[in-house]
Amino acid sequence: MYYYLYAMLQQELLFALALLKVEGIGDVTAKKLISHLGSPEDVFNAKTVDLAKIDGIGTTLIKNLQNPQVLKAAEAELNFIQKENIQVLFYQDALYPERLKQCYDAPVLLFTSGNINLENRKIISIVGTRQITSYGIDFCKKLISDLAPLNPIIVSGFAYGVDIVAHQTAMDNNLQTIGVLAHGLNQVYPKTHKKYISKVEQNGGFMTEFWSTSNPDRENFVKRNRIVAAISEATIVIESAEQGGSLLTANLANEYNRDVFAVPGRVTDKYSQGCNLLIKTNKAQVLTSAADLVYHLNWDIKKSEKVIQKQLFVTLSDEEQIIYDYLKNKSKEHLDIVSLETNIPVFKLSSLLLNMELKGIIRPLPGKYFEII
Repeated sequence: MYYYLYAMLQQELLFALALLKVEGIGDVTAKKLISHLGSPEDVFNAKTVDLAKIDGIGTTLIKNLQNPQVLKAAEAELNFIQKENIQVLFYQDALYPERLKQCYDAPVLLFTSGNINLENRKIISIVGTRQITSYGIDFCKKLISDLAPLNPIIVSGFAYGVDIVAHQTAMDNNLQTIGVLAHGLNQVYPKTHKKYISKVEQNGGFMTEFWSTSNPDRENFVKRNRIVAAISEATIVIESAEQGGSLLTANLANEYNRDVFAVPGRVTDKYSQGCNLLIKTNKAQVLTSAADLVYHLNWDIKKSEKVIQKQLFVTLSDEEQIIYDYLKNKSKEHLDIVSLETNIPVFKLSSLLLNMELKGIIRPLPGKYFEII
């Protein structure tokens, strides 16, 4: 449960905050100390001889643990947490994001606001340039709207460009969206995005490892990116130049053994160069439609939280009608054969089949077979 809800646990939160304030102790070292000694409070109460037995804990760090200023700083932050009703997740909590918990450098504490619910959900991170083009905007909007029946959670960094387009489109489709911040919950960056705060928190919210004393410094964005990469099943790079934070996020996702997808673009387009590079170096799979994502992540539409019912009157595009007429005469057929017989490229056929599946007209079978419902 959230630490701040129970008075009996406030002391534990206080010591967890204090431990993270000790010079020389980060998330990895803090978890090592807790693992050996039992709890954050036990770390501060431990004897010097017991601390010295822990690999990597030297005399300087032991001395820093005795600094009374760390508890004062922790008390000030605890007061802010209680005053602003901030929700706090300890890395050992059941409600702590499961995928993030698996990462060795996951934050000891996460501060959240809003109505975040990560249980049994499909979660994807969408990242990219702050200088998003019309091509990127159109792709991002279509991708999320096509995925909407599957009710995924959309995670991004609440920055300009791809981030805010992803958050807005998620909200437009009534999807939960989470902004991972590079600063404390007492501020908004960029300030122009303040107008989105309330709506994001209605169905989703914000998450950060940073205290109220933290500013949106450059190094914080790098740290923020590891949460964006680790918390999701997959990271999707919509657009990116040859260098940028989104490429760092993609590399982190690969390190965490997460799926990475990139939207290809023309070789002459500046903000497609990063995506093309990821694909070229086998650091990302090509993403041309929502169907690609559903297929590679093995998402089962039949188990979707939003039940997709067959519509009585369905409007089909010309190509969908061709596919429907073909499958109607078959008991079932393989994707490649459907492509060959209808003269529709596989990459395009996959998207059309997903749309028809969402309309309740066809269903997928094992082995890339499809049939009419």
